[in-house]
Amino acid sequence: MQQEEYDVIVVGAGHAGCEAAAAAANMGSKVLLVTMNMNTIAQMSCNPAMGGVAKGQIVREVDALGGQSGIITDKTMIQFRMLNRSKGPAMWSPRAQSDRMRFAEEWRLTLEQTLNVDFWQEAVMGILVENDTVVGVKTQLGIEFRGKAVVLTNGTFLNGLIHIGEKQFGGGRAAESRSTGITEQLKELGFEAGRMKTGTPPRVDGRSLDYSKMEEQPGDEVPSKFSYLDTPALVKQRPCYITYTNPEVHEILKEGFEKSPMFQGRIKGLGPRYCPSVEDKINRFADKDRHQIFVEPEGWSTVEVYVNGFSSSLPEDVQYRALRKIAGFENAKMFRPGYAIEYDFFPPTQLQLTLETKRISNLYFAGQINGTTGYEEAACQGLMAGINAHNKVHGKEPFILKRSEAYIGVLIDDLVNKGTDEPYRMFTSRAEHRLLLRQDNADLRLTPLGYALGLASEERMELVREKERQTQEVVKLLQNHGIEPQEINDWLQEIGSAIIHEKTRAVNLLRRPNVDLPALARVLPGLTLALTPYGPEALEQAEILVKYESYLVKEHQQAARVQELENFQIKGRLDYKAMPALSHEAREKLLKIQPETLGQASRISGVSPADVSVLMVYLGR
Repeated sequence: MQQEEYDVIVVGAGHAGCEAAAAAANMGSKVLLVTMNMNTIAQMSCNPAMGGVAKGQIVREVDALGGQSGIITDKTMIQFRMLNRSKGPAMWSPRAQSDRMRFAEEWRLTLEQTLNVDFWQEAVMGILVENDTVVGVKTQLGIEFRGKAVVLTNGTFLNGLIHIGEKQFGGGRAAESRSTGITEQLKELGFEAGRMKTGTPPRVDGRSLDYSKMEEQPGDEVPSKFSYLDTPALVKQRPCYITYTNPEVHEILKEGFEKSPMFQGRIKGLGPRYCPSVEDKINRFADKDRHQIFVEPEGWSTVEVYVNGFSSSLPEDVQYRALRKIAGFENAKMFRPGYAIEYDFFPPTQLQLTLETKRISNLYFAGQINGTTGYEEAACQGLMAGINAHNKVHGKEPFILKRSEAYIGVLIDDLVNKGTDEPYRMFTSRAEHRLLLRQDNADLRLTPLGYALGLASEERMELVREKERQTQEVVKLLQNHGIEPQEINDWLQEIGSAIIHEKTRAVNLLRRPNVDLPALARVLPGLTLALTPYGPEALEQAEILVKYESYLVKEHQQAARVQELENFQIKGRLDYKAMPALSHEAREKLLKIQPETLGQASRISGVSPADVSVLMVYLGR
């Protein structure tokens, strides 16, 4: 077949592949999206949810830059919760339960309506390489598609092996074929590969469950959303439920340990530390007599239920018997058992910060192929790979986010500089500047960057400008609004806060930990009237800026100091072997990773502050 040459070819249509294809196409590249099955585009292979702690911040960042995941989540969610509201705003994390079928359908329709995206349904067997530069892909039928850049987003499909008890068979997902050929070729080209594993729980028939024996977990009374655009508000919601395992459940599960692929050593790959299987939990935490089970509906209309917290690769009969001993599951009917899956990944230290590989020009990796886990982590990598692939083939500057600019920047910096030997998951604790990287200000941080790239729309930019204007006006209003003692002292006594003895400004009261802006406005009709013209986002933003002003100043100062190291470029390939003052480990790591700045060098695992000082001397700093 004779095909036109594409600017960007994306292999795989999971969350990374979809964002990569959409980003490159929306920026003006001619894109080919190759997938093994057009009917499983953007499939939610594991739990039907987007967001969560730190992950919700990533989805909002993807949206702020002009990506699609936030919009599609808003259009298809069945429940919304803002997690960690009892903590500071740096910890607030949006999470949505999604309609699995609608989510995938909406992504496919979005891509089909995106100009510049072509589709091809077939397995890719390898890449085409000329002079250490990728020039296309080759399919199972032997068809060669030519492209100036290729983004590999193969998920769990590379030599995927599914385990259920003593049974194992090839597959990239339940009932889907694995992908072969790519790993072997990349190894021949000099890439290092490894194995990881993940798992999924059984799915059950919701009609067979007794929800009266479970704790209902409703959504927020006033649900928010992910996208900063005017996506539809969630009017009604479906509840989730919580139940628990018990000692009887644990004893039945233990019966299957002798056939467990994990305990018997048949699984070689490392699984996600923070999402262990149920057998791993009862083995590691033997002192616990129960574990939480989250019962999550898979959509508005389907009866299928996701049993979150019961991920397992034990024999199906053991899973079934144990499941029926859980409160509310006594008559449960199983749709399919849980399973573990092993797959190939490529240590991400082989990548540049643009996600382009160091060995082969114009070849990009995104998603689980880089050793990450989670839809959100995959989506943001796909977005960044799509942006950078487009920029590379059009002769534009690379787009790299700093650690102080976005969780996306933290994630990619961690992967490239530190690598990972277990599935990488984002947490707020991984970000040293998390007070700056809140979910509420992702648009203020990133939409101007997305707009400059040509990815975020003029509509988005106008919304940001208006939010900034309103926020500044609200802060100024709070700084100038005077409050007399007789207006407020009774209420201050009620909430256990010190009374005031002379007129004070609203900002002074708002800085108190037990005072928030909505409550303050309810007590002061004059303040309520003054704040009426402003939207809820601007009011929330203004309150955070006032309450955390001193902390935010310190964070910005710290980020600026770190940036001094980031701005010091390391040009060319240095001969670190000729620097005996460096530690042996530092020499090895620096030679392998070849950092581009002193800041990047300072974050490489095994490079100490003393090693950075030595580098500064060598570089004439």
